[in-house]
Amino acid sequence: MSNLGEIVLKRPFYSPSVGSLSFFQVLRRTEEYIDQDPHTQYQLVIGSDSQVKHSRRVDFVTAIIVRRIGRGGIYFWQCLVEERQYFLRDRIYHEALLSLNLAQKFLQHFPLSLLRCYQLEIHVDVGFEGETRLMLNEIVGMIRASGFRVQTKPCAFAAASVADRYT
Repeated sequence: MSNLGEIVLKRPFYSPSVGSLSFFQVLRRTEEYIDQDPHTQYQLVIGSDSQVKHSRRVDFVTAIIVRRIGRGGIYFWQCLVEERQYFLRDRIYHEALLSLNLAQKFLQHFPLSLLRCYQLEIHVDVGFEGETRLMLNEIVGMIRASGFRVQTKPCAFAAASVADRYT
């Protein structure tokens, strides 16, 4: 997973309102956004999705969402293009590992005082319907064992809606 950590720190993130940002600029924007309205309840969410573009090309998109509960939010996304064939099981695990790795990097670098108030949640693109149902317990168990809350489809909006939009 150290390779994935390098990817998170080196590849740009994008924001619809700001444009291209580094990982550390995303952290700064997130902190500024929370500081604008510190008495509001927030939710920090990370999720990934992927799309096979050709038989040997897969686009993986990971999103960070900062929600002001009931009052909108901001998000950032990062794309990783892999030039190799992935089977569904491998793609789903890679998505989950990208989200998990980004969440761990976020915890390492985000101000601890804010993280105590806003627990990170990881959204995975698996659910009780479709082919991914066979992996649901494995993926959820891996995320929970790493110390994070997890949501699956249909509640996994970070993966199924935001990240999916950019695949």
